[in-house]
Amino acid sequence: MSYPEKMCHNLELKNNKFNSKIMNKRKELITMTQLELLRYDVIKNLIANKINGTEASKQLNLSIRHIKRLKISVKEKGIKGVIHGSRGRCGNNKIDPEIIKKAKEYLSEKYVDFGPTFATEKLAENHHLQLSKEKIREIMIREGLWKSKPRRKPKGRHVWRARKEYYGEMEQFDGSYYKWLEDRNEELCLLLSVDDATGKITYGKFDLNESTLAVFGFWDEYIKKNGLPISVYLDRFSTYKVNHKNATDNKNMITQFQRATNQLGIKLISAHSPEAKGRVERMFATLQDRLVKELRLASISTIKEANLFLKEYIPKFNSQFAVIPQKNKNLHRQLPQETKKKLPQIFSIQDKRKVNNDYTIMFKGQYFQLDEEQPTTVYKKDTVTIEEHLDHSIKVNLQGKYLNYIVLPERPKKIINVKLVALTSRKQANWKPPQNHPWRKQFINNYKNKLNIFNPISKTNNIFK
Repeated sequence: MSYPEKMCHNLELKNNKFNSKIMNKRKELITMTQLELLRYDVIKNLIANKINGTEASKQLNLSIRHIKRLKISVKEKGIKGVIHGSRGRCGNNKIDPEIIKKAKEYLSEKYVDFGPTFATEKLAENHHLQLSKEKIREIMIREGLWKSKPRRKPKGRHVWRARKEYYGEMEQFDGSYYKWLEDRNEELCLLLSVDDATGKITYGKFDLNESTLAVFGFWDEYIKKNGLPISVYLDRFSTYKVNHKNATDNKNMITQFQRATNQLGIKLISAHSPEAKGRVERMFATLQDRLVKELRLASISTIKEANLFLKEYIPKFNSQFAVIPQKNKNLHRQLPQETKKKLPQIFSIQDKRKVNNDYTIMFKGQYFQLDEEQPTTVYKKDTVTIEEHLDHSIKVNLQGKYLNYIVLPERPKKIINVKLVALTSRKQANWKPPQNHPWRKQFINNYKNKLNIFNPISKTNNIFK
């Protein structure tokens, strides 16, 4: 190797060492979902020998073999060990969207009255589209070209289901409308959760109804008191589940409650009959006999007094009627600190709205005027999320930041176009440079040079004198 080549080689090694030192000093930003944060906390407890593999698999609803793999991965990679390695990649077996598009066109034009199996054969034979008959069946059902045949329902047979093994593994939840305060007040709704393993009342609250906000308030208080249960067993009331016939095919049709529990990692189980969640149903029958008389004896006549009474009554009731679980372990998961901060946002009713041309937003008959200064850039026709929190405050969310606004007293006059291109973090200045500003002179000089190039006579007759 010659001397210049040695010098270049040494210089390249020094640069590589310097770059590696800089990269080591940089902190890597890792984005994780709420479920991954919960999974990491459970695996940390497993590594610290606070829980065993069986308990970790129950908490995460995973197999013991997969728990072992996660444990090894977290030990080797740290927090990255719980993040799936295929994140951000396309599936290996993903079908090209162009092939799906062509198949839809051919099916709509030529094979409208074909069955899925026959249509699959013709697409492969005449158009060289190699798709499975199950995929063609799915496309035809989605496009309304084929109607799936309903399966025969098996004969009903009720089997006694054994209790869950762990406390916090399943909570049976429901609401009961009843004259709890008899004639001293109107009909109230008692929201109640009963642990499946122990039969304990884990939390109870009186409210006016079983609306989304009432249920959100219940579970917000429950989680702060007990932690996150593994699963919740409830009925098919409209607050908890979309019961429309199209909801089976469209998995995106979920309720506000399903969205919130998905963010928290709570599994929802829908009961198809009252007998399926018999523990909470029988609990209501018991309370309608006992609790009503207790409230009468305590001379309680308001919701506030009744809820205060419940805090003292429930522990006494549990000590009398609760049973011992098969395994003495609490599977309630404690919330990470970041998730605790987001609880008001998670337990809010969320809706999508468009920003109008005059930077107003309409929601429930009110008009919200966005301020000129915002924490993030806002353009016309942007889609924002309106959040109605438990304290009845309204917040406008865009890209994870809350926008500043004022409530207009009346409907604003229609404006087709507004001079503002976008709302930004800085207020736009109205200052214009004067005629003799250096910024303007450069354009005048450029204009002079162009005139001199195309019209040399203009040198003597300078129009800018």
